[in-house]
Amino acid sequence: MTGSPRARVGLISLGVGLAAAGLGAAVGLAAERAAMGRPVLPRRGRARSEDYGSVRGEQHTVAADDGTELYVEVDEADPRATLRSDPPSDAQPDTQSDGATPRTEPAAPPITVVLCHGYSLTMDAWHYQRKALRGRYRVVLWDQRGHGRSASGEPASATIDQAGRDLARVLDAVAPDGPLILVGHSMGGMAIMSLAHEQPELFADRVLGVALVSTSAGGLGSMDLGIAVLGRFVPRLVPGTAALLARKPGLVDRGRRLGSDLETVLVRRYSFASPVPEELVRFCAEMIAATRFKVISDFLPAFGGHDKREALAALDGIEVLVLVGDGDLITPVAHSEEIVRMLPGAEHVIVASAGHLVMLEHPGVVNAHLDDLVRRAVRAAGHRGRRPGRGDGKDRVSRPRSVVTPLRRRGRRHGAA
Repeated sequence: MTGSPRARVGLISLGVGLAAAGLGAAVGLAAERAAMGRPVLPRRGRARSEDYGSVRGEQHTVAADDGTELYVEVDEADPRATLRSDPPSDAQPDTQSDGATPRTEPAAPPITVVLCHGYSLTMDAWHYQRKALRGRYRVVLWDQRGHGRSASGEPASATIDQAGRDLARVLDAVAPDGPLILVGHSMGGMAIMSLAHEQPELFADRVLGVALVSTSAGGLGSMDLGIAVLGRFVPRLVPGTAALLARKPGLVDRGRRLGSDLETVLVRRYSFASPVPEELVRFCAEMIAATRFKVISDFLPAFGGHDKREALAALDGIEVLVLVGDGDLITPVAHSEEIVRMLPGAEHVIVASAGHLVMLEHPGVVNAHLDDLVRRAVRAAGHRGRRPGRGDGKDRVSRPRSVVTPLRRRGRRHGAA
């Protein structure tokens, strides 16, 4: 390794620190991309058997409360599909009081599944889930501010609370009514928690179910990247080092001489816990590399102060899936366990041989559990998509199910073939 000792220390600490605190699957690779002033991996000459990021839908631009433009896509439900808001097969047709002519009721609005991506990623991180859900449900995807096709806003707006408000604006614009299933990965899960904190009534009235994938309700300052000795240093090093590189183009330029490609070291280590195709690693690296380093730096302080444990109370009484990989080094299993302790009615799924990007690493497992969540949520809410939690709120209590394993057994463990 060449270059000045100061440059080496700064880049190494940033690469390690961002991956630990960033919650965005090998964010250290994005740091190297910024430091080297070049794309991580050029696309030319790389054929792909899976056309990642190719699925597109109806495009919308939604203005956040501060005017920042958020990019949104909507996949409308196929009217020929059997939507899961239909009544149970054993439900009796409703009739008038005279028992004669069946009463005609308006069709229930389709279920809208909202997919919220994580830090340094884009809506395309839900590639496999989008393909599995589209047509069967109405699907909404959005790029968080500063990510993908969305604008960045002011640096001070790079917070979890703002992410929750952004999600609220997206729902108001493209899903103003009808039942909702909210799905969030990493920072996307935090945005859902923030929304629950600000608008608990939305969860009482319209949200049928929530999936929290590889995320945390708080306590991110203790992250150690799976290397215990780093634990106490990461929270101190990351924000300052990131800010330094964002302000010091000379230091960044000197880093170009380092010349190492961290694709295998960082993307594989901090995104996956099992062998995955090279094309998937490239896709993730390119997606991360597209996130501007300034955005990465602006968001970093938000994670250390993130604490939405109290907001989880708004999810009590609705169907919740908490899913994590057993090899997740960014938001380890302990974070999911803490969520489940506060939501004892939630289903806790630990996917074997899976890292932080479990939805890309083992899409079949994640898709199956998301589908099961929707089915359970509709059954629990009643026929025709009846809103949960209406009335005096007495039904908003934990509902443990037989599939929920005691916490000491670390939930249900699923192998991922």
